[in-house]
Amino acid sequence: MLEENAVQLSGIQAEDTVLELGHGPGLGLQSAAELLTQPKGHLIGVDYSEYMHQMSSKRLKELVASGKVTLHLCDVAAMPLADSCVDKVFHCNCYYFWPDMRGAATEIHRVMKPGSTMVATLVLNRVEIIASQGGFPGENWRPENYMAALSDSGFVDVRMEEKKQGNINFQAIYATASK
Repeated sequence: MLEENAVQLSGIQAEDTVLELGHGPGLGLQSAAELLTQPKGHLIGVDYSEYMHQMSSKRLKELVASGKVTLHLCDVAAMPLADSCVDKVFHCNCYYFWPDMRGAATEIHRVMKPGSTMVATLVLNRVEIIASQGGFPGENWRPENYMAALSDSGFVDVRMEEKKQGNINFQAIYATASK
């Protein structure tokens, strides 16, 4: 649900180059790939979990073989991508796992084209419960800390909006790359 919402909120166009951070088993990648109907449309996924990388590789094997999708096993803070190459970025349920949140925010900004947008989705009340049980190190789980890291890295119009799908409330963090 969060993956599909992040994809829809990103405003992906058919010829965009799109990046999913922390792609997990590939559900968001699969949803985004359906929108990239033009030959120039390209999808990139990064995840530092070898297990998730393998799951996505299997799920998207035909799209990877065709060149429509590229997967990287790497840290968000050190992506093997060119400067200013991405039109849209989305992710869900992952920024609070990044050991170097500020480094990751800087790296995300580096790979995004000027004026491009990023969307992150989460269910804050679930994140708060996990944090209260010691499930996340430090205070990285707090959206305001992530939003500050984005602003400090050169993003503008950084904001969090309340969203709802059916009877599930969730949050979306938006940021625009300013260069």
